[in-house]
Amino acid sequence: MSLLSNRKTIATRKFKRAFSGGFSEDPVTRKIYSTDASVYQEMPIAVAFPKTEHDIFLLIELAIATGNSLIPRTAGTSLAGQVVGSGIIVDVSRHFNEIVEINPIDRWVRVQPGVIRNELNMALRPHRLFFGPETSTSNRAMIGGMLGNNACGANSIVYGSTRDKTLIVRGFLADGSLVTFRETSPAELTEICSRQSDDLETRIYRGLDKMLRDPLNRSEIEKQFPAPQVTRRNTGYPLDLLMKTRPFGDFDNPFNLCHLIAGSEGTLFFATEITLQCDDLPPKYAAVLCAHFRSIDESLRANIVAMKFNPTASELIDRFVLEGARRNIALQQATSLIVGDPTALLMIELRDHSEQDLARRIEEMRRELNKYSLGFEHPVAFGDDAKQVWELRRAGLGVVANIPGDNKPVTVIEDTAVSIHLLPSYIKELNLMLKSEFNVDCVHYGHAGSGELHLRPVLDLKTESGRETFRRIAMKVTKLVKKFGGSLSGEHGDGRLRSEFIAEMIGPHNTELLRRVKQLFDPCNRFNPGKIVDSPPMDHQLRGCNQSEHQPATVFDFSDTISLLGAVEMCSGSGDCRKTELSGGTMCPSYMATRAEQDTTRARANILRHALTDSSQLKPLGSDEVKQVMDLCLSCKGCKNECPSNVDIAKIKAEFLQGYHDAHGTPLRSRLIAGIDRINRLNSVWPPLYNFMATNRFCSSMVKRLCGFHVRRSLPTLYRTTLRSWFRRHTPHRNAGAHGEIFLFADEFTNYYDVPVGIAAIELFERLGFAVTIPKHLESGRASISKGLLLKAQKIAVRNVKWLTSQIPKNGVLVGLEPSAILTFRDEYLNLVPRTLRDSTHELASRCLMFDEFLDTQIQHGTINSTPFTKQPQTIRIHGHCHQKALGSLASSVRILQLPQNYQVKLIPAGCCGMAGSFGFEREHYDVSMRIGELVLFPRIREEPNTTLIAAAGTSCRHQILDGTARLAQHPVQILFDALQSPENH
Repeated sequence: MSLLSNRKTIATRKFKRAFSGGFSEDPVTRKIYSTDASVYQEMPIAVAFPKTEHDIFLLIELAIATGNSLIPRTAGTSLAGQVVGSGIIVDVSRHFNEIVEINPIDRWVRVQPGVIRNELNMALRPHRLFFGPETSTSNRAMIGGMLGNNACGANSIVYGSTRDKTLIVRGFLADGSLVTFRETSPAELTEICSRQSDDLETRIYRGLDKMLRDPLNRSEIEKQFPAPQVTRRNTGYPLDLLMKTRPFGDFDNPFNLCHLIAGSEGTLFFATEITLQCDDLPPKYAAVLCAHFRSIDESLRANIVAMKFNPTASELIDRFVLEGARRNIALQQATSLIVGDPTALLMIELRDHSEQDLARRIEEMRRELNKYSLGFEHPVAFGDDAKQVWELRRAGLGVVANIPGDNKPVTVIEDTAVSIHLLPSYIKELNLMLKSEFNVDCVHYGHAGSGELHLRPVLDLKTESGRETFRRIAMKVTKLVKKFGGSLSGEHGDGRLRSEFIAEMIGPHNTELLRRVKQLFDPCNRFNPGKIVDSPPMDHQLRGCNQSEHQPATVFDFSDTISLLGAVEMCSGSGDCRKTELSGGTMCPSYMATRAEQDTTRARANILRHALTDSSQLKPLGSDEVKQVMDLCLSCKGCKNECPSNVDIAKIKAEFLQGYHDAHGTPLRSRLIAGIDRINRLNSVWPPLYNFMATNRFCSSMVKRLCGFHVRRSLPTLYRTTLRSWFRRHTPHRNAGAHGEIFLFADEFTNYYDVPVGIAAIELFERLGFAVTIPKHLESGRASISKGLLLKAQKIAVRNVKWLTSQIPKNGVLVGLEPSAILTFRDEYLNLVPRTLRDSTHELASRCLMFDEFLDTQIQHGTINSTPFTKQPQTIRIHGHCHQKALGSLASSVRILQLPQNYQVKLIPAGCCGMAGSFGFEREHYDVSMRIGELVLFPRIREEPNTTLIAAAGTSCRHQILDGTARLAQHPVQILFDALQSPENH
C-alpha cells in the first residue's frame, strides 16, 4: 500500500516539498529494508533518509498526519527484529554520522547516531581516550543502534554497557518537540514536576516520578525484575535501575532519563545527538589465554576461576563456531592456535601496563586452571596473534550461519543472562532440556565472563514443526531463565523476539508499568510499535515462512550450498559488508563509496532471496529489481573471503546475469567484453591501427561511445607483438632448466596488452633456473564469467582443463601472472565444469599457482635466494589484487619483493582499486569506480615520492592507478627482473 491516499495526499505532498533528504516508496528499497540480522521480515511502507533534524521533525509530522509509524534504523544488525516493521523505516546511517565535539579534558564526546563505534575510537585515540562498550559488530555498529539496544560486548565486565556511558541525549519526542535529557537532581525533578506547563516532556517527568514513588510499584519491581547479580539486563524498560536513583531514596546513582532511553529500542524517543563518557585507553599489553575444554560445563566452571584474575574479557566459543571458522577462508590463520578437537574454547584476555606483570598473571591463571584440572591445553596469544583470536570470536555471529541447508542455528534464546556462578547449572539444565524434549543441537558462544552465552538451537524455520519448536523452546527457556533469576535479554534487546515473554519474566503488574511508560512517551504509538510492549506473537512475520521457492536450473554447481537459494540464504544479515574503508578490507567497495544499503552484499542477497521466494515471479533470474541491486557489485570476491558466511555474491551475480540474458537477451557491450580475446586476436594482426583508434581523441571517443564506455576512461593499447609470438622466437637463457620446468599460463591480458610483463616473467624464471613452457590453452574465461556468459565460460573451462591436464605432468605447475585469470582455475572452474571432469579440475587447480606463490615456495625450499639481486635500497608499495586477497594471500607478494636485501616493502592498506575488469570502463560505473579509488588507494599513492615503486599484479589495478594518479605501477615480476644484478636482464 502506498503512503499516498486521497485522505492523506495534502499532508504527504507538503512533506515531500519540505523534506531535504531521500524518501523512497519503491518496492526494491522496501524489500531491502524489510529485514535485518534477525529471523523476521516485514515490508515497510516507505524508507526515509533524513539529512537534518528538521527532516526528522517533518517525518514525525507526517506519521501523525497519515497514521503511520517511524522505525529508527542505523546499521540494521539487530538480532531480535527491532528495525523490522510495516511503518516508515528512518535510516539515519547515511547522513547523521558526524562526531560533533570531543572534550578531552572532561572525557566526553558528542556524536550523531550514525557514527560507527570503531571509527569513533579512531577519532578519540589521539586524545588517549576510547568508548569502551564493544559489540562483535563494532566495525559497522553505530552509536544510535548501540543506544537503542544498550549494547555492551565482550569487555562489559570492565567498561559496562552503553547505558552506563550515556550522559546526554538530544532528540525528538513523539509529538515533534525537541528535548534534551541529562542528569537531573532531586531538586530539578521537583521543579519540573511542579511546572504549570502540560507539555509532553513535563508529563513524562511527572508520570515517571509518580510511578517510581509508588510503594506497590517499587515492591513489585524489586520482587520481579532480574536479580541484582545479573549485570546484563535488557528486559523491558529499566525501571529497576531508575527507581534506585537519588530522588527516590538514599542511592548513589543520579536520575537520568538517558538511562531509560538506552535499551528502549527507538520506542520512546528519536535520538539525534548522544553525549558519551569516554575512558582512558586500556593498558598497552594484552594476552589471551585460549583454554581448551572437552565440555561446555567444564569451560563454564573454568570461567568462574578465571574471573578471580580480573580479566578484561572471558569469551566462549564451541565446536560449531570452530567448525564454521575452519570453513571460512579468512579465519583459517586464526584457527591455527587450536590444538586437537576441543568442544569449547574459553578466550580469557588480561591486560597490563607491564609485560612482566602480564606474563606473571597469565602464568598464575594457568596454574590455577591446572590445579582444578580445567582444560587440556592452555596456549597463550600475544600481539597480532591475540588480534587473530579476537577475529575468530567476533566472527561467531556470521560463521555459525555458514552451515549449508535449511537447518540453521536460530536466534531465539541467544541473549539470556544469569549470574556467572549460576551459569554452569543454568546451561547444563538448558542443554538437557533441549536434548530430551526437542532433540536439537545448540550453538554456544559469547560472554561467559558476564553470565551471558549466545545460544542458538539448530532449527528449520521453513517447516511447521520447526516453527512450532522455535516457539516452544522460547516458552520453556523463559521459565528457566526466570527460575535462575536471570534476564531474557542481556544485550540484544527484546524486539519482536522476546517482548511477548516480558510478562512471564517480570509479572503482569510490571508489564502494565512498561505499557504506561510507553503511553507517557508515545501516546499515539508512533515510535517503533510492537517492540517491548503490545508486541505480536514471536513466531509471526518469520522470514522464509510460507514461501514458494524457485529452484531454477543453473550453470554453476551450487550443491555445496544445496541450491542457488541456499547460497543466497547463507547470508545471516550480520552486516559485515557495511564496514567502511577506515576498517580495512575489501568488502564491499561500492558500499564504501556510496554508503547506501542497496550496495551491500547483504542487500544483494536479500533482493535475490525475495525473487527466488516470490510466487508471482515466473522467471526470478529475469528480475529487473535484482538487476538494479546487483548493478554496482564489482565481482571483487571480497565477500567470499571477508563475509563470515562466505556468501560469494560474485558467483551468484554471474549466475543471475546468465539467467537475465536468457530472459532478455545479451547486451552488445557484454558480448564485446566477453569476446575480448577474439577481438584482440584480430586486432593483433596490425596493432598500430587499433592503438591509433584507442588513443586518438576523436576515434577513441567514438569507440568508447559504441562500447558503452566512459569518455574519460583511457583504453589499453596492444603491444607490438603477442607474448606467444615473442616466445616462439625466444632463445632460452642458459640457466633455464637447472631447477626444473614450469608451465606459464599466457592469459588474455598478458598475451596482448601486458606483453612486457610476460617477457620479464619468462626471463626472470629462466635466469633463476626454470625452463618455461607455454602450453596450448584458451583464454581463462574471466571476462565471460564477469558478464554472465556462463555457458561460453563453461566451454572454455572444459577445453582448458582437458588440454592442460594432457600437457602438464602430474608434478608440473601452471603459473599465472594475472591473478584474476589463474585463480579462475581454483575458484569458478571447480563449480563450472561437468561432474565427469570435476576430479581432473580439482587436481589441476591444486597445481595452479600465482607467480608470487610459486617463487615464494622456491624461497622456502632454498632453490632461490637473494644472491642474484641488487643490494641497492628501494622502497616498494604493493596494491593487492582483490581476487588474490580473497582466494590467496599477499604475504607471498611481500616476501618475493623482499628477495633483494635492501628492498623495503609494505602493503597499501586499500581495498578494491575500483576498476574490477570492465566495471570501471563502463559509462554508468565510471564515477563510482573513481570514488572507490579515491577512498584509500589514490591518496596513499600520491603521498609516496616518485622514487617509490608502486607494485600491482592486476592489469586492471595498474590501469586504474595510471588513470587516477598518473603513476605507472609495475607488475612485481618486472620489479624483480629489474633487480637482477647482471646486465643480461635488459
